[in-house]
Amino acid sequence: MKNNNYKCPGCDSFDMQVFYQSEKVPIHSLPLAPTREIAMNDLKGSITLGFCMSCGFISNIDYDSDIQTSLPIVYEENQEFPRTFNVFTKHIALYLIEQYDLHNKKIIEIGCGKGEFLSLLCRTGGNCGIGFDPGNVNGYNPGENYITFINDFYSEKYAGYEGDLICCRMILEHIHLTSKFLHTIRRVIGKRKDTIIFFQVHDIIRILRKQAFWKIYYKHCSYFSSGSLASLFRRCGFDVLNIWKDYDNQYLMIEAKPGNGLNAAVLDIEEFPEDALNSVFYFLNNYKKKINYWKNKLQHLRKNKRRAVVWGANSESVAFLTSLTVEDEIEFVVDTNPYKQGMYMVSTGQKIVSPDFLQQYNPDTIIVMNPACVDEIRHELHHFGLFTELVTA
Repeated sequence: MKNNNYKCPGCDSFDMQVFYQSEKVPIHSLPLAPTREIAMNDLKGSITLGFCMSCGFISNIDYDSDIQTSLPIVYEENQEFPRTFNVFTKHIALYLIEQYDLHNKKIIEIGCGKGEFLSLLCRTGGNCGIGFDPGNVNGYNPGENYITFINDFYSEKYAGYEGDLICCRMILEHIHLTSKFLHTIRRVIGKRKDTIIFFQVHDIIRILRKQAFWKIYYKHCSYFSSGSLASLFRRCGFDVLNIWKDYDNQYLMIEAKPGNGLNAAVLDIEEFPEDALNSVFYFLNNYKKKINYWKNKLQHLRKNKRRAVVWGANSESVAFLTSLTVEDEIEFVVDTNPYKQGMYMVSTGQKIVSPDFLQQYNPDTIIVMNPACVDEIRHELHHFGLFTELVTA
């Protein structure tokens, strides 16, 4: 590790130490290319992860939010198709409704996508909602007249929209200036002390401990542990109510309310920066072994003329395939989302196919990117009469 005097986007200290670098990584890991030629020509960037010795925050200091592309690519972030994730989402919605009596209330979701989660909160609790997302083209509405979609980033110009709950799921990882973003939300809320804040992010400690190199990719410029997440919210003027993990401990959930951020009671789940640093060193000492393990496994499969596919056309799969420089070792990626099928994975060019395609392809091994979905995948394969080996990343 080396200190290059980089400024931490979480606490503004100049105490960031570089511990991981990767060159020529895909800029876009969610876009789906309509042809293999387009997929193979996606823009490349670099990742340089810095660890803040003061607050434990991890950030890609090479991240450039202004990078644009004119390639004809498509974004499809809908996660409602895996049944396992759908059950988890409903569990979160019901928890929030019951915990904070969200009935006939106003809900704001930042980065709402197509609005599936917002719709669930509103439909179940009898609430009305406002969803902010610049990717929600033309204010797409799934049919509910109690939801308003705003095709824009959430900012202070929307201070007139008040919410009893402000939620933001798996968006904070994509925001480089995290402290600035949360300060904006705090200023918009102003003196309304009864607003509840709910955020969901990936847990970087789990990623580091599992040496999950495939969960480090360009679009994720910010990485959080329970400790760094809590300290960030407190510095930005929120009182932290609760932090917990779910979905096979992949996600951190934080509940907070407007305050002064001075309630210094540290929750049991929070770790200190020095504890997070131990996980950083563990990752540094082991992640190359994990990469070599997968390279050797794929080479072994190819040598023995055994077919392998990846299940899950997502950002993790792109990072997995590009980190291993996979070419013809894997020809197809499977996904249950019909909007992804027929498209191509950026940078590596595998064609995305539906699960029923496996009946004719008959792979010997399926690499499952999300271990939480193994039982669901196995059940679907048995429905097709397939008893293929499942290996989790």
